[in-house]
Amino acid sequence: MAQVQVQDKSAKGGKVRSKKNNPAVDMTPMVDLNFLLLMFFMFTSTFSKPNVMDLGLPAKPDPTKPQPPPNEIDLSNSITLLLGKDNRVFWHQQDQAGLNDQTMTETSFDREGIREIIKQAKARAKKKELFTVIIKPTDDAVYKNFVDILDEMAITKSERYGVTDLKPYEKAVYDKKVGN
Repeated sequence: MAQVQVQDKSAKGGKVRSKKNNPAVDMTPMVDLNFLLLMFFMFTSTFSKPNVMDLGLPAKPDPTKPQPPPNEIDLSNSITLLLGKDNRVFWHQQDQAGLNDQTMTETSFDREGIREIIKQAKARAKKKELFTVIIKPTDDAVYKNFVDILDEMAITKSERYGVTDLKPYEKAVYDKKVGN
């Protein structure tokens, strides 16, 4: 416990003077108590849970089962979205031969922009149950835009979507569009 040490000084000449006490307080018990309280609150409190976004990733193929032959992809059943810098988003429904400055179109993230583009492309798809949105963020894209596109997938009820890298021919057209 805390101890107060008193030093006795004898008075000179018969006069009684008040004694000056020099207290020395031992702080060790208080430090021990603080550490005990800190540990108690650390162990009894709940830490904030990390916010996790669930991405529906495909299962890995089983090497023991035979793989089906690759299907011919019908471009009317998919749309490709490119997330660019400065909150810009581009879209196309072309292959390498058909992609150019005119077929890659820019739109916005608002309700009349990308949401309508996805809805219209889904309505034009030959097999609506196979309609797929391919999301390709560029190196210039920001995380907020990626989250906004994933929100649009939920709003437009597009259950089939994938995230992948840009192809070199898409990067070339994108660079030409943004002026790099």
